[in-house]
Amino acid sequence: MDDRLFNLFGDNPSLITHCPICNLRYDPLEAKILEEGKNAHLVYIHCRHCQSAILAVIVTNNLGVSSVGLITDLNGEDVLRFKKAKPISCDDVIEVHQFLSKEKVMIDNFD
Repeated sequence: MDDRLFNLFGDNPSLITHCPICNLRYDPLEAKILEEGKNAHLVYIHCRHCQSAILAVIVTNNLGVSSVGLITDLNGEDVLRFKKAKPISCDDVIEVHQFLSKEKVMIDNFD
């Protein structure tokens, strides 16, 4: 396991140890730190059994270590790519809606 990750868990090795989908115990060697800050780490864990993945933020502070995770179908590279992408604006949503509306008209008229 990455020494940084080992140090994160400290006295609380129960954080993020089992897959929430199939309940298989994670292999700690498969956990990857995608990014780290002063008191927070973005960790990606992939389940070798059911192929699901967890993206977790692990935070350390005076009160101890805590984590918040979510199930994802992204891989680690996708997570970082989307993290760096600019936010979707209202104009972007309107533009996609208008495009899809035009495409629907074209498809409806094609029949």
